[in-house]
Amino acid sequence: MPARVAAEIAALPEPRGPMRRLCGDLARRIRLLAPLLQQLQGALPLADALGAARDLLRAVHDGSKIYQAMRGDGLLDRFASVNRQIQLALDALPYHTFDMPEEVQEQVALVHSQFKRAATRTDPPDAQLSKDISSALADKTFDPLVFTRISEKLQLQTMADIKKESVALHEMVISSGGEPDGCVEEMSSLLKKLKDCVITEKAPAPETLTARSASIKHRSPIIPDEFRCPISLELMQDPVIVSSGQTYERSCIQKWLDSGHKTCPKTQQPLSHTSLTPNFVLKSLIAQWCEANGIELPKNKANSRDKKSAKSSDYDHAGLVSLMTRLRGGNQDEQRAAAGEIRLLAKRNVNNRICIAEAGAIPLLVNLLSSSDPRTQEHAVTALLNLSIHENNKASIVGSHAIPKIVEVLKTGSMEARENAAATLFSLSVVDENKVTIGGAGAIPPLINLLCDGSPRGKKDAATAIFNLCIYQGNKIRAVKAGIVIHLMNFLVDPTGGMTDEALTLLAILAGNPEARAVIAQSDPIPPLVEVIKTGSPRNRENAAAILWSLCCADVEQTRAAKAAGAEDALKELSESGTDRAKRKSSSILELMRQAEEA
Repeated sequence: MPARVAAEIAALPEPRGPMRRLCGDLARRIRLLAPLLQQLQGALPLADALGAARDLLRAVHDGSKIYQAMRGDGLLDRFASVNRQIQLALDALPYHTFDMPEEVQEQVALVHSQFKRAATRTDPPDAQLSKDISSALADKTFDPLVFTRISEKLQLQTMADIKKESVALHEMVISSGGEPDGCVEEMSSLLKKLKDCVITEKAPAPETLTARSASIKHRSPIIPDEFRCPISLELMQDPVIVSSGQTYERSCIQKWLDSGHKTCPKTQQPLSHTSLTPNFVLKSLIAQWCEANGIELPKNKANSRDKKSAKSSDYDHAGLVSLMTRLRGGNQDEQRAAAGEIRLLAKRNVNNRICIAEAGAIPLLVNLLSSSDPRTQEHAVTALLNLSIHENNKASIVGSHAIPKIVEVLKTGSMEARENAAATLFSLSVVDENKVTIGGAGAIPPLINLLCDGSPRGKKDAATAIFNLCIYQGNKIRAVKAGIVIHLMNFLVDPTGGMTDEALTLLAILAGNPEARAVIAQSDPIPPLVEVIKTGSPRNRENAAAILWSLCCADVEQTRAAKAAGAEDALKELSESGTDRAKRKSSSILELMRQAEEA
């Protein structure tokens, strides 16, 4: 339902007239909620709020532009009310718990905050437009410049526009049962003068007409307020966040700070520190808006540094030093904020990962894994995950004695912390010697717990980490002793859990171990394996055949059980049409069946 209403809003024509910026901002924010709306089925309050937004946008599109300019206060109140409705609906939605990528979560949170600001913001009327309309109604003399400005702002520049405006005025008078707000005479007078202006305007020459069309086509769209720097009021190219939470253009706020100011320019709130955190989410939204409107975002001269300092482009040295200070000795709020900033920076690019590690962040983040504050712990483990993507940082993380603490987070942390702890262990286990260390630190039992009771993402992270760890034979035995086989067989028997692929992949790697194979054989594996060989995906059929081959090689009774379960025909078909590995395994099983029959 909400997604359908949002689609109706997206299909509305481009806004025109004096309310076009408010309409454009409202429609743009709703479009940015699309990933969230796709997850919702009912969500009646949000659907109702979006319906109110759709009705308002339609009313403005169909309504009189002159009336909106002269008596638009009521519409401004309606815009504030609709923004408030959507904000309250979002307040009641636990969207941060939804299964959405982190980037989408951050985008929804940003749009949520924009609706909150829009719900309380009072937009001042266009002073020049009001002055021009008053002048046009009062003066008997005809001033072409005044009427040109009015027609451009109301977008009543052709006879078709004038005709549509006349119809809109007429329908408004009828629907209101008389004079709307007692100003119909003034509106009709202004419309007549605008019509005379359009008629008497000299028809342009063909080349002039072409030039004007090109000018209209390439006219700069109105920049959303959220994309403007509060200092310069220009479109931001490199938005950064100060400690008050406000966002500014980097070069503008840096000049403000360099002048000795210690307060936030917009709120006058004292700044607890002068670090500037890149606002990557807003920067991405600005880039999307520029692309949609055919605007090329100019390169930021402030960031055109020489190649020697390029690797610290997202954060200057002073900013990194400040972050380290807050990580090391700040209060809990400062540590949480600093860890969150590092988490985002380390996610951004490889140069940030190098600079953050060189600044000494890794041991400080490892210490924060033991924080009593859940959010700080989540930031710390996720920051280490992002840093570990750079190969050289893996040794530093392990060398800082991080593995036991990551395992502890995996056992006791929040779901998000456990997911990212599992992903971090997977990243570190790419190095072979770390597989031994991680297994020895007791990681496998809590990974199996996450595999069983985690979120969908957590289960996938746990399965990936266990698979990588079980490349080392000693970890296979640990996994079997921790009871993994029964859980994998449950996933195989009940495919509705969405873990069939992972279960088969793990069983295939475990089946090569005698202890694991014996436990698998005791779990009545033949019926589900044969079913997968008959109906599964190519990759799953391959893994099922590999598991069955391991069982049949070790025990002739398993071979006979497979034949009795009707595997022979499926194996023959697989030996002809499966993957190369599936063909080899199925052919070998068929040969074992033949030998068992002869015996």
